[in-house]
Amino acid sequence: MTARAVRDAAMRWIADDPDPVTAAELHGILAAAMAGTPGADDALADRMAEPLRFGTAGLRGPVRAGPAGMNVAVVRRTTAGLAEWLRRNGHGGATVVVGRDARYGSAAFAAAAAGVLGAAGFDVVALPGTSPTPLLAHAVRAAGAAAGVQLTASHNPKADNGYKVYLADGAQLVPPADAEIEELAAAAGAAVAIPADGPVREADAAPAYLERVAALPRGTARTLRIALTPLHGVGGATAVHALALAGFTDVRVVASQAVPDPEFPTVPSPNPEHPGATDALLALAADVGADLAVALDPDADRCALGVPGRDGRWRMLSGDETGVLLGDHLLRTGDRPDPLVATTVVSSSMLRAVAAAHGARFAETLTGFKWIVRAGAGLVYGYEEAIGYCVDPDAVRDKDGIATAVVAADLAATLRAAGSTLLDRLDSLYATHGVHLTRGLTRPLDGGPPAVFGTPPDGWAVTRPAADVLVLHRGEPGAGDRVVVRPSGTEPILKTYLQVVERPDPDVAAAMVRAAARLDALEATVRAWR
Repeated sequence: MTARAVRDAAMRWIADDPDPVTAAELHGILAAAMAGTPGADDALADRMAEPLRFGTAGLRGPVRAGPAGMNVAVVRRTTAGLAEWLRRNGHGGATVVVGRDARYGSAAFAAAAAGVLGAAGFDVVALPGTSPTPLLAHAVRAAGAAAGVQLTASHNPKADNGYKVYLADGAQLVPPADAEIEELAAAAGAAVAIPADGPVREADAAPAYLERVAALPRGTARTLRIALTPLHGVGGATAVHALALAGFTDVRVVASQAVPDPEFPTVPSPNPEHPGATDALLALAADVGADLAVALDPDADRCALGVPGRDGRWRMLSGDETGVLLGDHLLRTGDRPDPLVATTVVSSSMLRAVAAAHGARFAETLTGFKWIVRAGAGLVYGYEEAIGYCVDPDAVRDKDGIATAVVAADLAATLRAAGSTLLDRLDSLYATHGVHLTRGLTRPLDGGPPAVFGTPPDGWAVTRPAADVLVLHRGEPGAGDRVVVRPSGTEPILKTYLQVVERPDPDVAAAMVRAAARLDALEATVRAWR
């Protein structure tokens, strides 16, 4: 759009904005642009850019005015689109559950979503206060709801917020429903004219969720000391309660990160995968002599595990290390006939070998739990390398950091009782299935994958499982190198995933050295492509 067209669009948006705060924010930027203030036209164009779209896990964007931000106007229009989509698909008047985290804007956004749904004739159940995302996902199925809405940006930077939608099956949106809802939202008209004062009833979904999670352990050992951090998010109290109900009562919480705080003041990033985010957790684990460290992300749908190394120094396990350990544990202790486990195209391929050893089926999906949980009948476990784990698909058809913490405690306590550790079990799996090492690289997204991937580099085979995903492989299947490239579905970055596989070797330490050298060499090769 031209600068004049952007200004005209901004004027219309301001007139239609039901929130005086964001209306005033956009008006100030518009006034600066009209006065010729340097950079103001760019700032206005940024806010009036394309509307937020449903990505890997819902809408996400900065809390700010305009269609390209998270604000009350956007939430009203999106919810009106959702309400109309539900009505057109035979769910008019059905139950819809609404929950929220503790981020900036979440309370107002949840109230707006609930009010619009109530005014549209739905039976709206609002979860009291703040609640973890897995609790909302569980409540949708437990209540027989047609949909659920969680206001959260998960592990994104503090400036962001988001809008996750779950359907009646308890899973997140997939095409074409997401695009259909976006179209209906765009046609919803002025946000200020959308009724948002409908009736809402409050109900506590925590007891049913906690009862289910507490029953997940398969072993009887409970002697385990756990260090835990919710990273200033909303999962801390629920996680401690769930662990206690499951019998794990020796839990020490990082005091400085125990209370929900949208500023996330003690961490450089509220993502447990990022450097520095788990420093306080590992320090506490070392100080109290813990057996296991657990880091939840702010909405508690993801979980990272830390363990004491053989040198006595604590470290976090990678998402793939945890993913394989939990998958093996659930298959080893499960009793469902013909079980299915699933992971994504960017995660370690080791779960395939583990599944085969247990006589289980294996599926590989596109990135995102909306695909993992739809991998097929008989699903007992799914994971993705970004520390997301679905350990109880019959109850929560999404990643669940709290349930994962309980299952991980069950595994760690069982191994401890037998004089073993998580690292011992991991070495045993490596000796049997080969060392699988993975590494992730990121860079700002500047228009898509590097052009060099348009034709295969020498010695590499290329496949394209989706329009925005490239998979490169060289060497023998099961013992070669793999590179996967895709844009993030939640942040403006390009992600590259590396994997090397060593053949099974009883000398795991030697195989690890060889694999690490190959992984370093692979990273150097990939960086040279850019």
